[in-house]
Amino acid sequence: MLGLATVHGVIVALAVAVLWAGASAAFFEPFNVSYDHRAIIIGGKRRMLISAGIHYPRATPDMWPGLIAKSKEGGADVIQTYVFWNGHEPIRGQYNFEGRYDIVKFAKLIGSQGLYLHLRIGPYVCAEWNFGGFPVWLRDIPGIVFRTKNKPFEDEMQKFVKKIVDMMKQENLFSWQGGPIILLQIENEYGNIEGQYGQGGKEYVKWAADMALTLDAGVPWVMCRQSDAPETIIDSCNAFYCDGFRPNSYRKPALWTEDWNGWYASWGGRVPRRPVEDNAFAVARFFQRGGSFHNYYMFFGGTNFGRTAGGPLQTTSYDYDAPVDEYGLLAQPKWGHLKDLHAAIKLCEPALVAVDDAPQYVKLGSMQEAHIYSSGFVDTRNSLPQNVSICSAFLANIDERKTVTVQIFGGSYSLPPWSVSILPDCKHVVFNTAKVATQTSIKTVESASPSFSNTTGTGDIILYDKDTYISKTWMTFHEPIGAWGDNSFTYQGILEHLNVTKDISDYLWYSTRINITDEDITFWEEKGIYPLLTIDKARDVARIFVNGHLSASQVGKWVPVKEPIHLVQGSNDLVLLSETVGLQNYGAFLEKDGAGFRGQIKVSGLKNGDIDLSDTLWTYQVGLKGELAKLYTPENQESADWIDVQPDSIPSSFTWYKTTFDAPEGDDPIALDLGSMGKGQAWVNGHGIGRYWTLVAPKNGCRDYCDYRGAYHENKCTTNCGLPTQSWYHVPREWLQASNNLLVIFEETSGNPWKISLRVHSTLTICARVWETDYPPLSTWSHPDFVYRKNLIDEVAPEMHLRCDEGHVISAITFASYGTPSGSCRKFSRGKCHAASSLSVVTEACQGRNNCTITVSNRTFGDPCRRTTKALAVEATCTSITGYQNVS
Repeated sequence: MLGLATVHGVIVALAVAVLWAGASAAFFEPFNVSYDHRAIIIGGKRRMLISAGIHYPRATPDMWPGLIAKSKEGGADVIQTYVFWNGHEPIRGQYNFEGRYDIVKFAKLIGSQGLYLHLRIGPYVCAEWNFGGFPVWLRDIPGIVFRTKNKPFEDEMQKFVKKIVDMMKQENLFSWQGGPIILLQIENEYGNIEGQYGQGGKEYVKWAADMALTLDAGVPWVMCRQSDAPETIIDSCNAFYCDGFRPNSYRKPALWTEDWNGWYASWGGRVPRRPVEDNAFAVARFFQRGGSFHNYYMFFGGTNFGRTAGGPLQTTSYDYDAPVDEYGLLAQPKWGHLKDLHAAIKLCEPALVAVDDAPQYVKLGSMQEAHIYSSGFVDTRNSLPQNVSICSAFLANIDERKTVTVQIFGGSYSLPPWSVSILPDCKHVVFNTAKVATQTSIKTVESASPSFSNTTGTGDIILYDKDTYISKTWMTFHEPIGAWGDNSFTYQGILEHLNVTKDISDYLWYSTRINITDEDITFWEEKGIYPLLTIDKARDVARIFVNGHLSASQVGKWVPVKEPIHLVQGSNDLVLLSETVGLQNYGAFLEKDGAGFRGQIKVSGLKNGDIDLSDTLWTYQVGLKGELAKLYTPENQESADWIDVQPDSIPSSFTWYKTTFDAPEGDDPIALDLGSMGKGQAWVNGHGIGRYWTLVAPKNGCRDYCDYRGAYHENKCTTNCGLPTQSWYHVPREWLQASNNLLVIFEETSGNPWKISLRVHSTLTICARVWETDYPPLSTWSHPDFVYRKNLIDEVAPEMHLRCDEGHVISAITFASYGTPSGSCRKFSRGKCHAASSLSVVTEACQGRNNCTITVSNRTFGDPCRRTTKALAVEATCTSITGYQNVS
């Protein structure tokens, strides 16, 4: 058993690789895709479709098969992704489809696992991605205006969209070729900003639609958040809730292209979380009220590697509170609860597609209602008549506070607040959105070499204290301040940041000199003041250096800067550093949204008046000397004079650090703990891990308990108050070798590299509580014999399912009680009623296994207290198979 568990993930990966190797083979029998007012039609049949959002560049190719497999196991029919223009055409006319940008490989992996693909070409994507996916060179084309009736823009957009469609055709990836692509998207949430472009915006929408259709892709096109989409394009919904959405034509189905099942984080902000009970409620309500295609944005969020994070100020992590976490592990209970929801919806699919018009609607109370999909009219006051062959019902309670019992189909149904119950046969409830019976997983960023411990809350992360760090030897190279290379230049006046850098670097140096007289010094001493440097507006980070020393910093989007500076008699070197932290990714007229400084720059407080520096002579330097030398790559280590760092040395700003380390044993995902550092960038073996920044979130605004009831918004259930927004950073295993891995850090402030550690990310603790009155397993309904004995469903007992990560087993049962246990995960305690067999039964069923199933009933444990409703609560520890074998 252990051997099979060990190799299971490898077998899946090898099978997928073999399937993908047959590049020219069709993944499906060729089929057509169309739609009517009710649903997407695949091969002539209406379908209710669940889609999982995965962005291929936010993971590595080695991760893709596992992510797709977890999506499929979780109930997805479709994978959805944007196409990232600036990743594929970083230089005009020069294309990149390698590595993380190998979109063809990604599409074929999807097809090889029997899933469909929704390809959102855009090519504007937003996505909290740098510049919204636009390549920065686009803004330099003369006369260009993005996303309006503008020929320079239209020409480039059409060229790229056509290239992607043609490539998919050449690779036989469309459905009619036997490929997985069933839907395409042109533009993206343009309706939000269309009004700012006037008539040009309206004409652009029509042009974009017409252009897309001329490409003869052979599958439907979508425009999201586009209420004026032409008749030939499906308009769709993006929001936290879309159950009230209706497309702009009766001929189109209701599609939900972005269900925001979480939210992104920004540096210095709290980390948003969305309760799975609310997310499931939103999805169930969508299908209840006529929806047919639903996509999770995101099912896997991933990582903004390198400088791909959008802006301003969005974090490197794009975890998005997704059902599969940033590292590729299941996030429980979200993944499991949604998996059960999808199974319940699939049981209703025959009824959902059979109803041609609106479902039968029944008002059950002031805030309770039912939608019934059936092959004939149903008298809801009585049980289902024999002549109704197909019937499914959704019962909703949208009251945010009260549990309500409703009468329908001759029976009584208790509906928790803000919930939906699903009845695939209009009789038996198989799922309620507010009743979570799946396990909770406590992720442990375990030390490969940790630096501190920190518990962030139940169901989240535990960090364990150890005494070791990633390395005991570091080398350093100091980055020069200001102009350092032959490519610097002088210009009279202030240049816009992006016009100079072309976004090849976050950094642009502005250097000039100020002459100070004896009279100025005397004036300041007499008045007891310092001169002030004032900049009208700056973004995202501005740093001020006077005579080589960091004087002040300012963070924000087009914020004023007013800082005292210390000047000496004679000539003073004044250096301003403009830093971008992700280019603007949302809004109108992105081509005009630059960076750097705007308005006047002056020094005030001198005896004879202010000095206006706006039109003075400045020396410009793009980027860092270490960047140009590519100090972060293994092959360029000799291009700098590295020196050893002494353990007792004082950390300095604008400094490069490097060390080497060995990869932790095993296959668990790895995180780099940079909590001891300030702000900068990190690379491993030449791969950009991303920007890091230890800005701390506000101390208030988080709650110990998040109430799922009521409408969700991104600030409702935040976490991480008083802690850095992000402390650890994903290092993909794919980028590591067994030993001698090169870690290079560029540190802007004064972080301490000695406390950097490497951590292994895995699930340590799993917990669950299932009541004997919970619903029978959904798999029962799919059993071949079940159709003949549906009347026996009430006799089927519920089950508890426990599962560790791949390559791990349940090594110990730390709590088990069948009876009346109280508390929550990691805080369970026995009640007065407790079955003495609890621990032995669960241990025998689960210990030493990757996963296990326990029937929750008196038959399994005996009845410890009659006429009392009982529950089974279990807490277990997961350990790597190697570690478990070594101990046992």
